[in-house]
This record gives sequence, structure tokens and C-alpha cells, in this order.
Amino acid sequence: MTGGSPWSRRRWAELRLALALLTRLPVGRLDPAPPLSAAAWAYPLAGVAVGAIVGLVFWIAQALGLAPLVAAILAVAAGVLATGAMHEDGLADLADGFGGGADPARKLEIMRDSRLGSYGAIALGLALLLRVALLSEVLPGAHPVALAAGVAALSRAPLPVIMRVMPSARNVGLGRSAADRIGAGQVWACVALALAIAVVTLPFVIAPVLAAALGAALIALIARRQIAGFTGDVLGAAQVTAELCIWLALSAA
Repeated sequence: MTGGSPWSRRRWAELRLALALLTRLPVGRLDPAPPLSAAAWAYPLAGVAVGAIVGLVFWIAQALGLAPLVAAILAVAAGVLATGAMHEDGLADLADGFGGGADPARKLEIMRDSRLGSYGAIALGLALLLRVALLSEVLPGAHPVALAAGVAALSRAPLPVIMRVMPSARNVGLGRSAADRIGAGQVWACVALALAIAVVTLPFVIAPVLAAALGAALIALIARRQIAGFTGDVLGAAQVTAELCIWLALSAA
């Protein structure tokens, strides 16, 4: 965006940065790039992009006559590709660290290890299986693009909240960099945007919102107890857990 006001150009750059941080979608070169914390408000919009891809793949698969379970597998795979599996990687690392470390320092060390352990493999496998099962149940007969976009947007709203209210467990890292100087206004803007998207895209709102908040809060509380703060892996695990909780709420409706 070369035209427009300085305000609109800044927001456009922040949106592109959010997409670069949370997805693998091409956004072009950001020069100069805004501070990482400035992109927090746009996390739900990055979720919309990912969720729309998930819903579109499901819709196309169903239009081709594929069974809902097969369509759900393809849709989940598309979502994982769109994000580079960064949230799932966070969940797996968190499970390995919290399950295998004897103290906070050791837990953080394990979480930095790129190798996948037993706890991580089990957590990742169960999360993917549950997501496939829920999508195959909820999306048929719905508007899959809108519904998946709304779920993905809402599941990313807790991330700036966690970064605002919890200390960083490390002095370095992407999570710490993104949390630096994150303001209350950015957090409220993120939450308000996610709620607005949810109102438009989801058949009902209260239960999914509560489910997302409870799922993310559970991961945050466990992380505070285990490592006294958050990391990028904690944020990834919180997003996956929040998303699964939203799909569960929609399935139970």
C-alpha cells in the first residue's frame, strides 16, 4: 500500500507483519518493519486468512464428493501448511518440556530442542486427530469458510493477552521480542476485533468465546506453574488448545 494516510500505511504494515509472524503466506518485504509488538492487534486477521484456507479446502473437497472425514484431513493439512505448523510445534515442544523436565531450566532446555519426544508426539497426534474429528462433524452443512475463519480468528485473540499479563520465561526469543512494549490498547483492539469477527462468522458466540478463554487460560496457568512465564511454545500451545476448545463448543451445541 503506497498511498493512503500514514495511519493506514502503518496498519497495513502491521497486518503484513502479523501474517509474516503467524503464517507462511507471502507478504513481501517489510522495509522498515514495524516493532513485533505493534502487530498484536492483527493476530485475528492472520487467523481469518488461515481459517479461510481451511474452510475453502473443506468446501472444495466436499464439492468433489469426498467424505467429510477425508475433507477434514485435507483441510487440517492445508491449515498446518499455511502456518508452517508453528502452533503445533509449540504444543509438541511444550509437552516434551513439561513432561520430561525436572525443573524450569531443564524444561526450557528441552523446549528449545528441535527433536520430537514421546510426550510431544502423543500431544501432537491427539490434537490433530481431535481437530480432524471435530471438523468432520461441525463443518458439513455449515458455511465452512466463514466458520473456520471465525474459529481461527477467535483462537488467536488470547495470545496478546498472555503476552501482556505474564512475564517472559526467557530473556531472548521471538515470544519475548513480540511481547516487548505491547500495550493494553493493542490487546483490547485484538480482542475486540476477534469478537467482531466471531459475531459475524459463528452461529453463536458466548460458548466459543468462553471455550477459547478457558483453553488458553489453562495453558497459561500450567506454564506459570512449570516455568514461571510464557514462551513462543506456550503461545503456540495456547492457540491450538483454544481452537480445539472452540470446535468442541460448536460440536456440543
